[in-house]
Amino acid sequence: MASSPHIGVIGAGISGLRCADILIQNGARVTILEARDRIGGRVHQSTVGGHVVDLGPNWIHGAGENPIMTIAEETGTVMYDPEGGRHISYSRDGHPINDEVNAKVQEFVWTTIAEAFKYSNHHGESIPIETSLFDFFGERVQQTNFSDEEKQLCLDTCRLWGAYVGDQADKQSLKFFRLEECVDGSNFIVASTYKRILEHVAKSAIAKADIRLNEPVTSIEAPPRNNESQTKHQVTVTTSTGTSYDFDEVVVTCPLGWLKQNTSAFTPALPPRLKQAINNISYGRLEKVYVTFPRAFWHTNNTSTSSTKSQTQPTNTVFAQFLEPSYTTHPANIEWNQECISLASLPEPHAHPTLLFYTYGDGGGEIINRLSELDPSSPEYRESLIETLQPFYSRLPGYSAENADCVPVALLATQWQKDVFAGNGSYCNFQVGIEEADVDVEVLRSGDGIGPVRGLWFAGEHTAPFVALGTTTGAFWSGERVARLVCRGVGIGEVGGMGVKDDSLPSTGDGS
Repeated sequence: MASSPHIGVIGAGISGLRCADILIQNGARVTILEARDRIGGRVHQSTVGGHVVDLGPNWIHGAGENPIMTIAEETGTVMYDPEGGRHISYSRDGHPINDEVNAKVQEFVWTTIAEAFKYSNHHGESIPIETSLFDFFGERVQQTNFSDEEKQLCLDTCRLWGAYVGDQADKQSLKFFRLEECVDGSNFIVASTYKRILEHVAKSAIAKADIRLNEPVTSIEAPPRNNESQTKHQVTVTTSTGTSYDFDEVVVTCPLGWLKQNTSAFTPALPPRLKQAINNISYGRLEKVYVTFPRAFWHTNNTSTSSTKSQTQPTNTVFAQFLEPSYTTHPANIEWNQECISLASLPEPHAHPTLLFYTYGDGGGEIINRLSELDPSSPEYRESLIETLQPFYSRLPGYSAENADCVPVALLATQWQKDVFAGNGSYCNFQVGIEEADVDVEVLRSGDGIGPVRGLWFAGEHTAPFVALGTTTGAFWSGERVARLVCRGVGIGEVGGMGVKDDSLPSTGDGS
């Protein structure tokens, strides 16, 4: 190993761990520098009401040729497809929408999403950069024969696309909406959490890499090679502990948000086009709030009253959406609609009486700002979340203010927007005003060519193939891909891989 190339990997998230795995398989010596006191990055678990939950990703997007799905199957990770569950929506005045109307609205939303992907793919060059996804929704709904009330319900529901990309739909670029399209196939909730998946991805790194925790990177010095025949570089990385490490090559897997705030950490400066790409791509603000009850009171069989008629049917709600609420106070000019999924619907033994709320954009930011200075174990923390969410969960079937089963026993909110190591956000997205998002991603992916010249490479979900941007699958693929490039650059073997067929840079988002 003394003669093996010494590769530094910055970040022990999915991307960094997969990169280390491939490098180790090919004989490299690997040191991982991780700012946190643990591995996993944004893949991390905590407990709420005694139940283990994911604080970061808790879905696998696309069950087609997806290595994360393969790992889930190999590790016995339990998956759940919520597609067939009951979906209930509440109108602006807080009343449940008639099931027939709701089905009509949902069909419009998902049909329009599919049309928007297709339109963005085929007409991207001619779409003005200021046109948003919400503009497309508005145009399409006017082409229907829906009533005015139904059109408004469609538009209100469309806004909840923000829970998928981390910011409002009226900020989502239509021109580059195609870059939000995922791997083909169904989307699954990881019912038993990402724990086993992370353990599998990290196995090689834990066994054979030198993992240095609590080492936030403060500077990366990567001068150009001295001569053309040189096969190794001298890249020096310094951390906040004052420790400096010398590597032959370095792979930076830090989140996009971290890169945005730390471009000055690189010496010499990053190429202008690379810095431009880092600044151009937006960073999401997706958060989760878990609310656990003594019992899943919303899983009952009783009479549910819709806005137009009474219906007797099972009310085991899986999804609930609360559209533009007029029945609760909130800051002006901020979207306050909410969406939650019932974790009581998960397969046993993973089901528990918890509602998982997804918040995003300005609304999510407002909720997190209220909590940021509060101790999660304090009464103030609990009261703040109950005050925010009780107007919503109290609308669900089976709720009664006098019933102890309807009083939360535990609450937990993620705060990625306050996490400097996560880059103060969630994952990349593409907002109105961006002019060359696809080129920006390619520049990030290639590092604008500085890898072979300076031994400095970039990986992470923001450098993934277009069909996996912003996902754990994308992070995994990006780490694998860069590891292959590093192996070639330092002249060692090339083995391993789960789905990355080659190192070409796709120029379209239509499944490339």
